Amino acid sequence: MRKLWLVLVILMMTSAMVFASGVTAPAAAAGSIRVEIFDRGTDGGRSLAYDNAWTKWIQDKVKHDLGLDVTFVPVGRWSENTDIVNLMASQSAPDVCYTYAGDMVANFRDQGGILNLAPYIDSHLPDLKKLLGPDPAISGKDFIYRQQDQRTGAIYSIQSARVALAQRNIFIRADWLRALNLPMPTTIQQFYTTLVAFRDRASQLPGNVGTRVVPYGQNSDARWGLRDLIRNFIQPMNDRDRWVYSIHERDVMMAGFKDGVREMNKWYNERLIYQDFPLMETADDFYNQMKSGVVGAFSQNWDLPYRQDYNINAELARNVPGAEFVPVDLNLNNREMMDKAGLHMFIPSFTRNRDGALRYLNWLAKPENYRFLQIGEEGRNHVLVNGVPNIFAMPANHPWFQNSAQNIDMTMPLNGVQMGDDTLNARVLALSYGNVPAATIESAYAISVRNARAGSVYQATTTVNQYSQTLQDKADALLAQAIRANPAQFDSVYDTAYQDWLNSGATEVYNERNRLWPR
Repeated sequence: MRKLWLVLVILMMTSAMVFASGVTAPAAAAGSIRVEIFDRGTDGGRSLAYDNAWTKWIQDKVKHDLGLDVTFVPVGRWSENTDIVNLMASQSAPDVCYTYAGDMVANFRDQGGILNLAPYIDSHLPDLKKLLGPDPAISGKDFIYRQQDQRTGAIYSIQSARVALAQRNIFIRADWLRALNLPMPTTIQQFYTTLVAFRDRASQLPGNVGTRVVPYGQNSDARWGLRDLIRNFIQPMNDRDRWVYSIHERDVMMAGFKDGVREMNKWYNERLIYQDFPLMETADDFYNQMKSGVVGAFSQNWDLPYRQDYNINAELARNVPGAEFVPVDLNLNNREMMDKAGLHMFIPSFTRNRDGALRYLNWLAKPENYRFLQIGEEGRNHVLVNGVPNIFAMPANHPWFQNSAQNIDMTMPLNGVQMGDDTLNARVLALSYGNVPAATIESAYAISVRNARAGSVYQATTTVNQYSQTLQDKADALLAQAIRANPAQFDSVYDTAYQDWLNSGATEVYNERNRLWPR
């Protein structure tokens, strides 16, 4: 028994050493690589993830361009965490892998299972570096270095780039502005004045709104719906302070945040904000209220009124002919856009063809390759509309059916059609909204990203993470309580909730962040 136990220990140690060093994995043919691809099943007209017209095109062109044979390895889209762990543990993972699970990548890194890509950025990945471009969250830094360890300089994964970065918009009823002969507001003060007019002149509004009027619609997620308005009051900060004072996606510690909440308290007590917003927890209830015609303005995802799965503007117009929500640009401070970071691309340390894997990643970053995978061939997969591709929705089981939107499961470095120009990218996106005029979508997108920035990012290993959910919940409760407080009691309500939030772990989180990013 003792001998057997020793044999098992030796085998376990040997396996760990192989996983960590990658030097004893069997060598593959010099010209072949294995590449992960998400398997989304064959429902809805999809083809086999690893064997279809698109994968064959890749295989043929990579063979021609790089002399590499490519085999696609399917990984369940909804079971990726389990599947990839099993593949990594058995050292049978593909030479090129990707996942949305950043924590899983960190675990692989800590076990020595991932290749450090830093030495190969300039020598092997110049096209990928160029494609990913600058990092909008970190001033003066290229996006390819987003995951770089600040202490060692190592890079164990490279994140793909989102093309569409629009996040939120404030929308207003254009027909109400016309009915009251009001101009489109361009500042937060003008917006406030407009909401007051909606409240006081409700009898003049179309749709017989009367006492049902809701100048500003809001559901229970006040953090999201009032975020742009509150952040307007936050004082300017550098990248470091933007990261240090952002505690688990909440802005409570930022100077000026309380002033923004105080302004929302004023609006609420003047009956400009929906009075029962904490009770409106169901999204459909919120959308139905907007569709009914009683809401004058709201803030949500940048394209919400135009999305075909919600049909807010379409159903609003059926209930109130001529009614329409349009985005309004109030020239607010501290507006946000989506983070550019998408999935994580990585190469296992035990890869059998490191050079081939790196060359393949760089091949994907060449415009001639990713554009074909995204939009296909003109006449077969798309037609040009004003110079940009309008991608066909292929019938089920068509040989060129895209199993994922714009083949994002194959175009690893990109999430969204990349035409090389932000204006053209927005025009391509706009063509996917059915009967909504493309110019309308383009305008909404432009307003959303104008003067907006992604949240600040700093790659550091944090250890004080146990309070995340508690601090998020308490910050959201603070917001709801302070907004609904009697104005005379606002400071007392806010300060009590804020101190409780600090005592619940926020101070520890701040102290660690302050230490991690030196001045």
